[in-house]
Amino acid sequence: MTDSERDPYVEWIAQEARRPVDLGGDARARLLAAIRRTPVPARPRHPFGWLLAPRPVAMSPLVGAALAAGLVGIGVLFGVSTNRRDGRAPTEQPTAVAAKAQLPVHDTIHEVKFVVVAPQASHVALVGDFNNWNPSATPMTRTPTGGTWSVSVHLDPGRHVYAYVVDGKQWMADPSAPLAPEDGFGVPNSVVLVNRGAAL
Repeated sequence: MTDSERDPYVEWIAQEARRPVDLGGDARARLLAAIRRTPVPARPRHPFGWLLAPRPVAMSPLVGAALAAGLVGIGVLFGVSTNRRDGRAPTEQPTAVAAKAQLPVHDTIHEVKFVVVAPQASHVALVGDFNNWNPSATPMTRTPTGGTWSVSVHLDPGRHVYAYVVDGKQWMADPSAPLAPEDGFGVPNSVVLVNRGAAL
């Protein structure tokens, strides 16, 4: 489209758009004066606002590691002082007497009988989360038939993981019980559920 083919109104708008606008010499000064007269909104002041204001903190990884080590050290010292207030040395474990005092009442503990067939074994023990996986804590007794071993254990209601140790070296799961999830040590374990009525 050439200039001669344009609509006269479009031509007039284009000319007006190209025309420089003259605001006068004092227009800029009047605009700045109006901006300066506008009051700045007041922010509520907190007496310790400068303390609570977020600030970016830049630190090297070495300084960050030292700060983290210091916080861990404070936690350790706090733990040591808490243990000393209890009257125990920091490395002292609670005694068995204290653990017995925390057992539930006798009607919630159930006797569960464990039986395993191991005719060639000379010694079988029961290990589990209820005896700290100690192979000498719960030895099993050979039954009169000679092929099976059994022991009865008092257990609290809940889920217990256990296994059998044959001749002090071979760990085996109970073939008549469900398997527990893999424990990360490659040893198969079994699960027994004890409810308020009986063992499942």
